[in-house]
Amino acid sequence: MAKGYLISVYKAVHDQDKLAAYAALAKPALESFGGNFIVRGMPAKVKENGVMNRTVICEFPSLAVAITAVESPAYAEALVALDGAADRDMRIIEGV
Repeated sequence: MAKGYLISVYKAVHDQDKLAAYAALAKPALESFGGNFIVRGMPAKVKENGVMNRTVICEFPSLAVAITAVESPAYAEALVALDGAADRDMRIIEGV
């Protein structure tokens, strides 16, 4: 079974304190579904019209588990804490 991946690219961060509060809730919420953060930070280099944006990739046992984790009440609580603190592009993608 292919793994599932949550990929977030932060286009802008408006409030570091709210972002920290979100992270404190989101990390255990996603890890409770088997989420494993494999990338979290700024790119070392960007190419081909890339932008130097914070990127987070969390790997899950399957696509279905990734979707369930992001739709969970615990993750919804994290989103409330985020409260407009960042503009993000988030995707959930099935691995190959």
